[in-house]
Amino acid sequence: QAVPAGSHVRLNLQTGDREAKLPDGENGKSDTREEKRRKRLGKVDVDFNSFTSQELKKALAKMKESEKAEKKAHEEEVRKKFRPIEQLKEEFEKLNVKMETDYEIMVKLISKLNSSASTLDEKVEALYDLEYYVHQVDNAKDFLSMGGLQLVIEGLNSTEPALKEHAAFVLGAALSSNPRVQIEAIEGGALQKLLVILATEQPLPVKKKALFALSSMLRHFPYAQQQFLKLGGLQVLRSLFRQKGMETLHVRVVTLLYDLIMEKMLLEDSQHGDQTEEKIQQYRQVKLVPAVVEQDWCVVVSNLLAMPEHDTREKVLKTVGVLMTFCKELYRGDQALSSTLSLLRSEYEELAAQEQREGDKDGYFRELLGSVNSIIQEL
Repeated sequence: QAVPAGSHVRLNLQTGDREAKLPDGENGKSDTREEKRRKRLGKVDVDFNSFTSQELKKALAKMKESEKAEKKAHEEEVRKKFRPIEQLKEEFEKLNVKMETDYEIMVKLISKLNSSASTLDEKVEALYDLEYYVHQVDNAKDFLSMGGLQLVIEGLNSTEPALKEHAAFVLGAALSSNPRVQIEAIEGGALQKLLVILATEQPLPVKKKALFALSSMLRHFPYAQQQFLKLGGLQVLRSLFRQKGMETLHVRVVTLLYDLIMEKMLLEDSQHGDQTEEKIQQYRQVKLVPAVVEQDWCVVVSNLLAMPEHDTREKVLKTVGVLMTFCKELYRGDQALSSTLSLLRSEYEELAAQEQREGDKDGYFRELLGSVNSIIQEL
């Protein structure tokens, strides 16, 4: 059958037949898309005798060779970018042999700490690394079962300040929110040793870490708080305010007292269950607030409002607010406190107004101003 000029012709490679598509124009329709395509591709020779079967086979063979070459080049490029899976498996196996669990690492560190052959620097380094691991509750329990806790408590007696400092740091990290370690530590004599460090002449870094460890032991542990009061712990903390060079510890002490008072108040205000009731009974045996009032902490705390740092003032204002119920009469007769509060109100009114002008309606200084005004109103 004759094929009209301009028809689309193709070779069916499966049957070997040539096939032609009649133009839509014969049906009275113009194939605009096909015309555009022909214009884009240019004139194509579709004469029957243009290509022989042999030429087509060669063309197909070249196409396959071209595809193989491209595939090979791509594979080569991939090989350059990525290592073979066999090599990766081998490297991972080597890594797995060298990888150690936290437990195994702590065993080695404790061994180094306990070895008489270790230098002071090596022992300090071991303590430094241990502090990182015992932050995790499960690691701290393992640390306890390995005998590491008792080693660290013994380290608090060291004559080397660096060893004593890092031992207190590890102890504080292990104690944080870990009741089991808290119980073992207080039974191991840690509380007495920490109080001795705070009560005697020691470098500031050592006292900082000892106070950190003491705070970790006392928080949410009413039995430890009770023992702390019996051992004269409040007097020891009070002595820090009379020692020179300990000013940076003052706000930490006040923050600790605030936290201890608040945790008892919050527990008493919470819904009572069997466990909560038992805990409340434990806290009722801790006479912290009466001891605070008796030992003139009301004045010690309020005097810190004269410090220039806003962060310090914020913490002190919170503590004064909590103590207000118990120290109100004393505060009412304190002219120095009255003057300080007036100065703070003027300062924070100005700073809060500036915040508001800058578009911060509920800013930091507005909050501090609110705390100052609340105290003034109660007085």
